[in-house]
Amino acid sequence: MRRDVFQAIADPVRRDIISLLAEQALSINAIAEKFDISRPAISKHIKILEECGIISINKKGRERYCLIQPKNLVPAFLWIDQYKNLWEEKLDSFEEYLNKLQSKNQRK
Repeated sequence: MRRDVFQAIADPVRRDIISLLAEQALSINAIAEKFDISRPAISKHIKILEECGIISINKKGRERYCLIQPKNLVPAFLWIDQYKNLWEEKLDSFEEYLNKLQSKNQRK
C-alpha cells in the first residue's frame, strides 16, 4: 500500500518524530528513548514515515539513522497554506468581537 504525506502527519507521535528529525538525524533507538511507547510501536511509525517519503533510513554500522526529507512535506504545507487566509480572517473577526465584549464590560 502506498501511503501519502497526509497519513504521515495524521498521527501526533509521527508529527513529534518529524519535529525531532527536523533538528537532527537520529538513530531509531535514540528516537524510541524520547517516547513512552514500545520500541516496536516506534518502529511502526518510522516505517510509515519512510513509506511516505518523509524520512530516509541510512545504515551506519549496526545503527539505522533516520533523516528528514523536508521536500516531501511540501504537499501538506501547500494544502494547509491555502486555508491560512481564511483562518486569519476568522481569528481577526473573533478578536474584534472579544475586544468589543471587553470594552462593554469595562464600561459597566
